[in-house]
Amino acid sequence: MRIGHDQRPLLFLDIDGTLLPFGAAGDSHLDRLDPGTGPRLAALPCTLVWATTWENEANTELAPRLGLSPLPVVRWPDPSAEHEHEDRWFGLHWKTRSLVAWAAGRPFIWVDDELTDADREWVATHHHGRALLHRVAPSRGLLAEDIPVLDRWLRTP
Repeated sequence: MRIGHDQRPLLFLDIDGTLLPFGAAGDSHLDRLDPGTGPRLAALPCTLVWATTWENEANTELAPRLGLSPLPVVRWPDPSAEHEHEDRWFGLHWKTRSLVAWAAGRPFIWVDDELTDADREWVATHHHGRALLHRVAPSRGLLAEDIPVLDRWLRTP
């Protein structure tokens, strides 16, 4: 599941509400993509990974528009009934367990518009590396001013 060419921290990227903010009715979805985001993300000292339901479509539809090479993609396994029940009980996002498993102890940042304190607590308890869960407002998405926050965290041991 992990890429083995380096051990840099991972940066898990959501798309809807994160790279593509939700806008006014009638807006073309992809028109809300900020092409400057790609170079800003690529400059970070980490390995970028798509963590979205777009899966491979993120590499064909978004990566070229952002000027990014194809990125690794998290594949979402079918959750067990037990995990679904626990996730609902604890209020976990459906991605949380999979991202912790995918990271396999590597430091990671997860950028998403649906993160909660329940996700932060679960990651702190179940992930054995550093982690930053960075929530963005779905109406604005990831902005240029978010990048220094991510960069500082990545450069802090």
